[in-house]
Amino acid sequence: MIAPRLALAGLLSLACAHRVGSGSTDPAADAATTVAEASPRDPATVDATGLVPRDILFGNPERTGVRLSDDGRRVLFLAPDEGVLNVWVAPVDDLAAARVVTRDRKRGIRGASWTFDPRYVVYRQDQGGDENWHVYRTDIETGETLDLTPFPNVAAEIVGASRKRPHTLLVGINDRDPARHDLHEVDLVTGKRVLVRKDEGFSSWLVDDDLVLRAVRRPTPDGGDELLVPKGKQGWRVLLRIEPEDALAISTSGFDGRGNLYLADSRGRDSAALVRLDLKSGKAKEIHPEMGGWVSGLVRDPKTHAAQAVAFTVARDTWKVLDRAVEPDFAALAKVDRGELSIVDQTHDGKRWLVAFEPDDGPPRWHLWDREAKTAKLLFSADAELDALELAPMHAVTIPARDGLELVSYLTVPRVADPDGDGIPNQPVPLVLLVHGGPWGRDTWGFNPTHQWLQDRGYAVLSVNFRSSTGLSKTLLNKGDREWAKAMHDDLLDAVDWAVARKVAHPDKVAIMGTSYGGYAALVGLTFTPTTFACGVDVVGPSNLVTLLETIPPYWDTLKAMFARRVGDVTTDEGRALLRERSPLTHVAKIERPLLIGQGANDPRVKQAESDQIVAAMQAKRIPVTYVLFPDEGHGFHRPANRLAFQAVTEAFLGECLGGPHEPFGDDFAGSSITVPAGAEHVGGLAPALAK
Repeated sequence: MIAPRLALAGLLSLACAHRVGSGSTDPAADAATTVAEASPRDPATVDATGLVPRDILFGNPERTGVRLSDDGRRVLFLAPDEGVLNVWVAPVDDLAAARVVTRDRKRGIRGASWTFDPRYVVYRQDQGGDENWHVYRTDIETGETLDLTPFPNVAAEIVGASRKRPHTLLVGINDRDPARHDLHEVDLVTGKRVLVRKDEGFSSWLVDDDLVLRAVRRPTPDGGDELLVPKGKQGWRVLLRIEPEDALAISTSGFDGRGNLYLADSRGRDSAALVRLDLKSGKAKEIHPEMGGWVSGLVRDPKTHAAQAVAFTVARDTWKVLDRAVEPDFAALAKVDRGELSIVDQTHDGKRWLVAFEPDDGPPRWHLWDREAKTAKLLFSADAELDALELAPMHAVTIPARDGLELVSYLTVPRVADPDGDGIPNQPVPLVLLVHGGPWGRDTWGFNPTHQWLQDRGYAVLSVNFRSSTGLSKTLLNKGDREWAKAMHDDLLDAVDWAVARKVAHPDKVAIMGTSYGGYAALVGLTFTPTTFACGVDVVGPSNLVTLLETIPPYWDTLKAMFARRVGDVTTDEGRALLRERSPLTHVAKIERPLLIGQGANDPRVKQAESDQIVAAMQAKRIPVTYVLFPDEGHGFHRPANRLAFQAVTEAFLGECLGGPHEPFGDDFAGSSITVPAGAEHVGGLAPALAK
């Protein structure tokens, strides 16, 4: 489901722990451990079965989450240490001297960032997927790690940091009220906390480069939003009213040097333009007009904070230069590497940029860009094993929905079935419809390990930005309101028909699979249209929309009006009737095709009861189902051993359903907490593999 509150962009990135997408007390021992020693590997291509091994695609990356320190002297990255992702640091000019500075031995660290004091790095970590995030800082010289938010059952968020106050971090902490993240200043050295302001139902805090609170966003009862600016020490003044149709389409991108707010603004438009909002008058000046998608990246001068370049994304990214000073840089960078370009970090003097390129058929690569010399130095590829593989291209396609909406989608076809690479196989192949979560999110072009895994097994893979998807047009977004299991599902059906008509997909061999909302979509596919799909895979998907909305986490309290508007109002009889009618659980008796369900026991968003309910209902009606449960996971599977275990089960399940090859289970359950409360007998070889 959609994340309710966003940390300061760029300060802490919660990168996925699969290959690609990102404390120690003994520094002497750290210095003796290098990345090469921690994860020695020889590049591999295929195993004895002729298939790309699952662990190459879904195990830990060699490196991810690369960040450049503010002074440009060091980089940090995530890499395995004893099989668990940890934070490593290295001099930028001596990567062989990399050393590990954290000592996580459980789930792995999924994202980390430098502070503006290059002695410290910060990251967030939860326990067992419960999303009670604590903020930690690690001293890279001593290895000391300090929990900056040491409270039980607290979900902390990073709000801001500043070059001007390098030892201060602004953090939202919900220790006073689980539904409210009060704003605190935290001393990075001592951990001392000082309350700045109490949360009055805000969805985000907006602070400037001096760490001064300049504005907040607060949801309104009708599902809209308002931008408030401080009025004295206690009061607030409404600066901007954001109507419900724009609430999910407007985002903020920091302040310029004069205190004006950069805004991706969809008001009066069908997509977003980049504007600069004056916080005194409320007037917005357009910096760049809309381009059909939303603002997906903004580069600002590190000293003046003036916008230098902006990226818009429809099917692919398009960069638009706003400052002539960086025109030569973007022109030269276009020739450095292939794939989508992102500017990850830049030094305070603006002379060095950390840039990343993400292709569709290989892992990301990070380069250090010297702006004065106009030269690029390759720092890392995410994974040498992935680099050694011949993978399939991802094709951006536009699929017309039955009402004329255009659905930006991404298709990957088995490389062996499409030798000319045009996206049309020599003959129709089985298809997996891979549905994104949210639903207020989107699929994008680039390296997708699930696409590559499935194409290697002989399946085409199609990801569709159905209505309700964000990042494209307001029309597409808002036409999904209260269309769960209706028009949103029709879009997916139209995409399947499109693939069949173009002889990409075999009509009798189409599976539907997804996580979170995508898991719900899989359940809808098997209940509302029981003969369309050959099988379905649901990962942490809600089965009962009433219980889903009745059990949302307390810190999602500000989202209730949005859920009521866009899904259904659980507080009214009419709304509950709608939600029940759109719930797969209500229609469970219609299921006639194989179903695999995966669930994390600690999921705070889509609780275990959502999977338990539909499994129990299917068992009561003697409908076969396979249920995989991980006691130490939450909303998705992040421990590598658990991720590999579930992919092994899924691959065998799809092999029986669609007829493709699958890698034997082997030792993919080693180190995993996997349990199968129901239906192990429905997946060939699963029961004996579990017993072993």
